[in-house]
Amino acid sequence: MTPNVNFFRLRLLAAILITLSGIGQVAMLWFRELTGAALVDAMTGVVYIIIGIGLQGQSRFTLFMAIGVPAAAAALALNSAPEGALNMLQITRLITDVAVILCAAMVLANTRK
Repeated sequence: MTPNVNFFRLRLLAAILITLSGIGQVAMLWFRELTGAALVDAMTGVVYIIIGIGLQGQSRFTLFMAIGVPAAAAALALNSAPEGALNMLQITRLITDVAVILCAAMVLANTRK
């Protein structure tokens, strides 16, 4: 297996994870009260889906977005939640965000200029 195949698989893994996370965030509209925070989460989910679609291509810009947007969303989630008040769904989302960031960073570090 060549190194490019391994990094393609990492990119595909990041695309799958961020797309599933985005779909989950949009789907939460049906299970939450319709508030401003719910709409912001749904819009973040739409951005995640767009990034997931972009990760299936070759663009380096999408890799930067796959690092920056989940990092910002994770920082916002950690700063807005009271200490020790994260539920299992939020923890799963944070773990997914970290996995996407790591996969995208590894692929970006090994792309040719």
